[in-house]
Amino acid sequence: METEVSKWLINVDEYYKMAEVGILKPDDRLELINGEIYEMSPIGSKHAGIVNKLAGYLNELFKGFAVIGVQNPIKLDYKNEPEPDFSILKYRSDFYTTAHPVPSDVLAIIEVSNASIRFDKEVKAPLYASHCIPEYWIIDLENNQIEVRSNPKEGIYSKTQLFLPGDDVCLMDKKLSVNDVLILG
Repeated sequence: METEVSKWLINVDEYYKMAEVGILKPDDRLELINGEIYEMSPIGSKHAGIVNKLAGYLNELFKGFAVIGVQNPIKLDYKNEPEPDFSILKYRSDFYTTAHPVPSDVLAIIEVSNASIRFDKEVKAPLYASHCIPEYWIIDLENNQIEVRSNPKEGIYSKTQLFLPGDDVCLMDKKLSVNDVLILG
């Protein structure tokens, strides 16, 4: 008699319980995606530098209009809590201290991507689109470009644009230079 192999998926509450009891450590770099725990790639110096620069820039650009989350959780649903490099969130005076943001709070998500590029395109893009995140950026460090996905419909982004060095790209009507974002020249 054959037995079928089954996979045990967890939800966000179970994920937090695992942290509470010490199964998951505070310094573990993890995300819960589709009920599975993923270890995030180590952050290289170029990735870290871009995150540092962009954090200051975005906070200045959207001051009083949006809250900028930096590598913080977004609770998409009961089985998904990714930690994107940036989440641009609707402004709240409590800065989301009472609860993690949910999809209706998210204006845009930005991932700085190198080793995780395939995961960001093939897993996270459909995940964010299925939760109607209006805009999703992938800052591709390998190819020095920014991919902007927008107009989520039926689990996919219906519009994808590539921006290269020398181009300007708009994030919610705010213009940014690709060269500045990628720290080129």
